[in-house]
Amino acid sequence: AASDVYKRQLMKLAIITARTACRVMRLVRARDGQVPEAARDLFEPDQIELLAALQLKYEGRTAQQKNPHPPGTLAWAAWIIARLGGWKSSSKSESPPGALTMRRGLAEFDGIWHGYTLGKKCS
Repeated sequence: AASDVYKRQLMKLAIITARTACRVMRLVRARDGQVPEAARDLFEPDQIELLAALQLKYEGRTAQQKNPHPPGTLAWAAWIIARLGGWKSSSKSESPPGALTMRRGLAEFDGIWHGYTLGKKCS
């Protein structure tokens, strides 16, 4: 009865949390470009298009402010997600983006993605 509903809700929450944690850790692992994974392993094709559009907003003018990874790789996507999470790519003294930055970036991306898909449905 009520306890079964509570257990199902907890199970759903655990699954969502585990899925998010896996996505975050894959992005952290890929951030340096040492892991040869494609962005499509973690993102849908439309999400990759959105990431490419967001890159234009978050890249700077100097070489140090540009995404150094080949487009379409998971490292490329991780750089964009890290920028969404508040990481400043131009600072040499700043450490590489970690799990918290990636989690914040993914949450920001998911919100942008939600708005993007709603906009596509309305047009």
